[in-house]
Amino acid sequence: MSTSVTQSDSRPTTPLPLLVLGRGTELHTERGVECPGELPAPSDPGLVERARAAKAALGDQVFVLGHHYQRDEVIEFADVTGDSFKLAKDAAARPQAPYIVFCGVHFMAESADILTGDSQTVILPDLAAGCSMADMAAIRQVEECWDDLVEAGVADLTVPVTYMNSSAAIKAFTGRHGGTICTSSNAKTALTWALEQKGPGGKVLFLPDQHLGRNTFVRDLGGSLDGCVVFDPHKPMGGLTRRQLQDATMILWRGHCSVHGRFSLAALEQARREIPDVRVIVHPECQYEVVEAADEVGSTEKIIQTIAAAPDGTKWVVGTELNLVRRLGTLFPRQQISFLEKNVCYCSTMNRIDLPHLVWTLESLVAGRVVNAITVDDEVARYARVALDQMLSLPGETSKD
Repeated sequence: MSTSVTQSDSRPTTPLPLLVLGRGTELHTERGVECPGELPAPSDPGLVERARAAKAALGDQVFVLGHHYQRDEVIEFADVTGDSFKLAKDAAARPQAPYIVFCGVHFMAESADILTGDSQTVILPDLAAGCSMADMAAIRQVEECWDDLVEAGVADLTVPVTYMNSSAAIKAFTGRHGGTICTSSNAKTALTWALEQKGPGGKVLFLPDQHLGRNTFVRDLGGSLDGCVVFDPHKPMGGLTRRQLQDATMILWRGHCSVHGRFSLAALEQARREIPDVRVIVHPECQYEVVEAADEVGSTEKIIQTIAAAPDGTKWVVGTELNLVRRLGTLFPRQQISFLEKNVCYCSTMNRIDLPHLVWTLESLVAGRVVNAITVDDEVARYARVALDQMLSLPGETSKD
């Protein structure tokens, strides 16, 4: 099943796949949702022991990666934890492990497949674990956007910078057009590099998270909000005029994180009223006004490090995914740690990786069956690797995102 974006110009419409949850696959996007085989029941009291037994039976044959936003029941079985790019590099550093089980989301597993060796297989326990932000930039939309930049006469002045939270196809687009990947930790460095490539008048097409691009350009590089425009892929020419594209420095894709985008200035101000001497720390994927009002801003790794280094008794309100915030409260009980929003704010797709899926994946490997292997097309992987290597060559490159 698919739908199309209606446009008033003469270009062909861009089909956008809409797959019914649990049926069908489209693995070149974030929408692979098939899970063949019988899953253990979540109520099975033996799940923990089954996971331990399967992991022990596999030994060094399997290396389990756990993203910070995963459930505690999954993190318990991770060999390493971290953010997406760090985990992909950890996998590449373990060439002796033929099976990499990535407890994260689809674009993360793609990055791991790109960076690991040909003898390694990357597995995603649930193919429905995608990323809403990454889904907001389909490759056909991005290619049409580039055509618009050509028509506006600005493509030759534009360098794409793509956030790690993107599909392999978008990373490959970035590599083909001389751009770089960034994480939330090195976005300042990546933008500085990109804006230097074309000299005066140079521009950046920032994909797919508008908030990280805007926050980095304005807060870290001293740019102006007036220098930013938002390109809406559902409108002709992104909803912009040729003059707006010509005048802009930052062309921000209309995308956002469904978790971090929900944090509001009203919630932050309420926290300050209700908790005396509180410190507010948020992720740079949050909206500009939230980031401006916070005391600290940083990647997931920076949030963890900042709270870990704070004195006992410090009061924190944290604007990031709820699984991690709860884990911080357990790790640092001598600090008062609260969640920024009163509404539940889990990453719903990340939470699809649960203990039944992990047990099913590990037991399948014990039985000699490889399930849910993530394989990136060779040509896509080659150009995505070009963009990733460009990031790795940036001054002071960091693997945290």
